[in-house]
Amino acid sequence: MFSDTDFLPPEGARNLSPVVLAFVGDAVYSLYVREKLVLGTDFKTGTLQKLSSQRVSAKGQSELTEKLLPRLTEEEADVFRRGRNARKATRSKHASVGEYNRSTGFEALVGYLYLTGKYARIEELLKD
Repeated sequence: MFSDTDFLPPEGARNLSPVVLAFVGDAVYSLYVREKLVLGTDFKTGTLQKLSSQRVSAKGQSELTEKLLPRLTEEEADVFRRGRNARKATRSKHASVGEYNRSTGFEALVGYLYLTGKYARIEELLKD
């Protein structure tokens, strides 16, 4: 998954729709959370699913985003804002509009960092 050779240049990633970046970022973050839970605990799958769902939810991502915003570079903050402000085809059933928008910005940022090969930066931002 995290190959050091297959990535887009930043300008190529910036040309993608922020919703497309969020689509990728959602998958990357979900896998990141699941991997950390599996490697760091010995919980059964039901508990793993519950913990994973809490963190990957729009509400969980929005809370994490509030902690991350002061640590973002200007480039990262721009990607986040584009994702947050993007028009989305769906709405969250369990989060406010603001939480859902922040979570989309967060996912767009993770997708951008992933597609540009900035895996160490993802780890730096997401580590506990």
